[in-house]
Amino acid sequence: MREITYAQAIREALREEMLRDKSVFVMGEDVRMSIWATDGLVKEFGEERVRDTPISELGVVGCAVGAAMTGMRPVVEIMFDDLLPVCSEQIVNQAARTRYMFARNIKLPIVIRVPGGGGVSGAGHHSSSLEAWFMHVPGLKLAIPATPYDAKGLLKTAIRGDDPVLFKEHKLLYGTKGPVPEGECSIPFGEAEIRKDGGDVTIVATSLMVVKALKAAEKLAEEGIDAEIIDPRTLVPLDESKIIDSVKKTGKLVVCHESWRRCGVGSEIASIVAEKALEYLDAPIKRVTTKDAPFPYSPTLEEYILPNEAEIIKTVRELIR
Repeated sequence: MREITYAQAIREALREEMLRDKSVFVMGEDVRMSIWATDGLVKEFGEERVRDTPISELGVVGCAVGAAMTGMRPVVEIMFDDLLPVCSEQIVNQAARTRYMFARNIKLPIVIRVPGGGGVSGAGHHSSSLEAWFMHVPGLKLAIPATPYDAKGLLKTAIRGDDPVLFKEHKLLYGTKGPVPEGECSIPFGEAEIRKDGGDVTIVATSLMVVKALKAAEKLAEEGIDAEIIDPRTLVPLDESKIIDSVKKTGKLVVCHESWRRCGVGSEIASIVAEKALEYLDAPIKRVTTKDAPFPYSPTLEEYILPNEAEIIKTVRELIR
């Protein structure tokens, strides 16, 4: 199978869905001239369907809500995770709740694409991973692909669905390559992927942390430690059964994510396992996360607060030994 980048996979999904359905359009700040996922789309589809917007995230998502309610399928690009709080009123109070408040008599097919994550010295306003904030909101689906294949497949599913979706992309994944089929490729929400089988410890990792967990697992294998890596792929809905089945097999759980530790994704996953599989645990649940601090500009300080491969290895060793 051919290999393409994560960014190319997203662009391909957008292009194919825009060709398939004329109600699909893209909007956001500088989407016509983006060098990433929307590159070249305006030349093919024109300015009506690839719309640059003012620098007003609240207004952009508000327009998308209105467009979706009247039969369109907007795909909104918000430049950075850190800007989601600016438009959270529209995401939380309008997009996520409207279908429920209208007894599902209307559709609200909005996809909000947003890059997040640290590692590029983006400092305090351009480095966050806010997925845990939005996991808390009923009515909103949340996808967080770690591979080019998943980026394409999950985005196509998100665009075709009738519910609002927050689609989380890590900035450091855009240039990564992987096998992606040409043409049709859709992945159901709520189905986790076992990236590596193992019997000694379960590692649940999201987004860029999947890459780091797999590298850590290679080094752990040299020590005779066989880790199982699970990538949820979507956080809402969350595939609880694959996580619990793995914990029943290994008896140990480490959750790795780049959002902050306090009230993060790992806290929710740990709670689910504690409620539904506590008797199978042979050791306390551990989390490998970003430290609870604002993001510094300094590369050295940023590296210090971000979770990494070495921390995963150290945490697993503590559990095993």
